[in-house]
Amino acid sequence: MSPVIVSAVDHRRDWEDLWGLSRKLYADDPAWVEPLRAERKTLWSDENPWFEHAHGQLFLARRAGQVVGSISAQVDRLQPLEQGRRVGYFGQFECTNEAEVASVLFETASQWLREQGCTWMRGPYDLGINQSCGLLVSGYDTPPMILMGHARPYYRELLEGAGLVREMDLLAYRVAPDFVAPAAMRRLLERSRRRLSFRPLNMDSYGQEVELLRELFNDAWADNWGFVPLTRAEFAHTGREIRRILNPDHACVAEIDGQAAGFLIALPNINELIRDLGGRLFPTGWIRLLWRLKRRGASTARVPLMGVSRKHQRGPLGAAISFGMIDNVRHALHRDGIRHVEMSWILETNQGMNSLIHAMGGDLYKRYRMYGRALD
Repeated sequence: MSPVIVSAVDHRRDWEDLWGLSRKLYADDPAWVEPLRAERKTLWSDENPWFEHAHGQLFLARRAGQVVGSISAQVDRLQPLEQGRRVGYFGQFECTNEAEVASVLFETASQWLREQGCTWMRGPYDLGINQSCGLLVSGYDTPPMILMGHARPYYRELLEGAGLVREMDLLAYRVAPDFVAPAAMRRLLERSRRRLSFRPLNMDSYGQEVELLRELFNDAWADNWGFVPLTRAEFAHTGREIRRILNPDHACVAEIDGQAAGFLIALPNINELIRDLGGRLFPTGWIRLLWRLKRRGASTARVPLMGVSRKHQRGPLGAAISFGMIDNVRHALHRDGIRHVEMSWILETNQGMNSLIHAMGGDLYKRYRMYGRALD
């Protein structure tokens, strides 16, 4: 067979080839939703503030002139050393079902990361831990939610065949917002009423609210596996992106004695509304999307952002904050026609949150996996 040739994505034609690869690989997959092209390209543009503290390269693999795979390699200067290891990332992995192609792609990413001084490779990441990440390893039969990924079932075999090993599973639960609240949670919430209160986002002071949420997020997630803090510029960028689709009633800030102690944001599942757009918002895609959002909305939603400040995480008060935020938002979601909410991703090691979601009748319906490999 012809050799596999890998080259950097540098030209407009390369982007067209990348999009064409995805359409070819998922042509017979009814669960796949083609990502919006504008968003995929913006992810790698100078407009993305992630690149203020990181850099990376996207690659395409070709055989006999035909695109057969893609991969990216990236380094984040905010990523702390782990046991003396400098961790680099891989992502954007798409591949035909050929072990040779996958091997060449991973060796290309590995070599690029070695040249940056990395000794461990981890992924897949869209770019970093605070974007879409993890390889789908179960739950292939349902479409991905907003800001979540999809994959062919054979990708797992390709990664493991290339020497990558499991590091952490990220869990996605499906919850009906009209669930019957567990009696233990109701009692716990009632006992906390004197100190604990909840409010929606104040859209009139949106910039200040976004900065408050960033501080809460960085504090809440600081001890979690793989954590990298979000900068002001990154979270402000995220705030601008989600404002167009954010309903303040679908967001909640928890306060203890008047001080912010946690937050939750649910977003409409845009993937439900763009499945027939073919990844294009122009020339008419934007009009169709906005009309659908206004006239019928989405029937599903996702909670991509949630956190409880570290000093309140453990013990009954932390559980009351988490359940109280969910309880406040779920009623508005149900009122607005949301039938199912995805809570993701949840670390497999987060026993408290996993137990709470199970108690609410949550269905563990998708599992994403983070892989790693030594680069020595």
